[in-house]
Amino acid sequence: MAQQQLVYSSKINKIRSFALLQVFIGFAFMYGGILSKKIEWLMAIFMIVGLLFVIFSCVVYFWIGMLSTKAVPIVCPSCEKPTKMLGRVDACMHCKQPLTLDKDLEGKEFDEKYNTRKYRKEAKRKAKEYKK
Repeated sequence: MAQQQLVYSSKINKIRSFALLQVFIGFAFMYGGILSKKIEWLMAIFMIVGLLFVIFSCVVYFWIGMLSTKAVPIVCPSCEKPTKMLGRVDACMHCKQPLTLDKDLEGKEFDEKYNTRKYRKEAKRKAKEYKK
């Protein structure tokens, strides 16, 4: 039986995909408003909800754009293309290769939990106990 290959995705691409989904959901609501134009109050609700989804997606796009400027630019060791990295672990935007800049995480299995505050606090606590 073939071994299942895990495919990772860049955090920046995940958030951009979420924002794009919000745009499509907004357009779908607006289309529903056009289809229900005989009932004016229902059409207005669909149009307003659709507009709110599109505005929310613009906010998300702006936020990820600002976050992207603070991301660490690196060159992927696998595909040798420039990519951006958020957090302690991330994946290449092009080839989905797991990446880390943290020397403590090199060689470990890729897990997105390494980016959480809870994991960092736990790791610091274990490091203090180990030093004692």
